[in-house]
Amino acid sequence: MTVGDALELARRTLGSASRREADELYAAVVCGTASSAFLDRDQPLAAAVGERLMLAAERHAAGWPQQYATGRANFRGHWLAVDQRVLIPRPETEGLVELIVEASKRRSVEAPIVADIGTGSGAIAIALALEANVSGVIATDISADALNVALENAARLGAKERIGFRRGSFLEPLLDDRVDIVVSNPPYIATAEWEALEASVRDYEPRLALDGGADGMGPYRAIVGQSVAALNPGGLLALEVDERRASQTAALATAAGFRDVEVKNDLAGRARYMVAYRP
Repeated sequence: MTVGDALELARRTLGSASRREADELYAAVVCGTASSAFLDRDQPLAAAVGERLMLAAERHAAGWPQQYATGRANFRGHWLAVDQRVLIPRPETEGLVELIVEASKRRSVEAPIVADIGTGSGAIAIALALEANVSGVIATDISADALNVALENAARLGAKERIGFRRGSFLEPLLDDRVDIVVSNPPYIATAEWEALEASVRDYEPRLALDGGADGMGPYRAIVGQSVAALNPGGLLALEVDERRASQTAALATAAGFRDVEVKNDLAGRARYMVAYRP
């Protein structure tokens, strides 16, 4: 059997799904590129790859999100292992990382120390450790399961030595450590909005990583408030935000004494990021 034969079986399993979905499953299974299915179609199929592809197709056909079906998510070119212990990293969060990468180039502090709050799969921390001009990253999460996933990803991708993983709520695990950048994609769905989420999100992804409390602002209050003490003077706070609450988050930062508070749009033109600087 060739890769092309296996892809055809996967497409039949997926039913009405497009050819592209089967190709994407294959790319994730082999940790390849968007063109992997096309380039490999005439190659002999390894048994283990075939088994993983068919299992992924069966899971996806049953409603599993593509990333959980394959056990892989691509984030800025880095293939992360993901399962239902962690949130699936989104393309919008890649934009948050890009803001930090660019800021690290412009900062007067050479090789700043970054704190990634609520690291989940480790997507942000790992990308920054591998791509940005930083001296190290402290990654926190309240979930021990999430930290185990993040640690495994960091080790496999060669970023483990540059990241310190700590368990606890928001910035509390930093203790007395001071950092130059705080970055986070915290839970920001209001509790009442939970039921309205798509089933592929509501039924599979961890609620702990999505539910931001009664008004969706609880995590922002904690992170903004704790960042005042954790950031060095001139330090950067960068948050992914819900566009419905972007102005509220900016107001929190302004009230806490941050300067140059700004809301930035993602590639779709939605208010998605807030950046602010500690005086």
